[in-house]
Amino acid sequence: MILRRCMYMYAIIVTGGKQYKVSEGESIFVEKLDAAAGDKVTFDQVVFVGGDNAKVGTPLVDGASVEGSVEKQGKQKKITIFRYKPKKGSTSKKGHRQPYTKVKIEKINA
Repeated sequence: MILRRCMYMYAIIVTGGKQYKVSEGESIFVEKLDAAAGDKVTFDQVVFVGGDNAKVGTPLVDGASVEGSVEKQGKQKKITIFRYKPKKGSTSKKGHRQPYTKVKIEKINA
């Protein structure tokens, strides 16, 4: 049996009520953060750090953080919500664009 080691470091962070697997140099889209383009952000809620020395949190890894910079703020493509009640003549049509923040991961501190 051959054991393979993970050659790169990655982490699982929690932001906006969701979990994201991130590695250094990667860009991710997260729920909107209160920061302008070019600002530095730090994610303190790290659930798992993988690599040669894996660390599992209970529920969070002590002293671990992920640093990144905000690339841009934006909105996703519009989705259309259409509700229809048969035989009542009732329809409702709405549109929604979810805001997001694009973050480039710079460093994983474990």
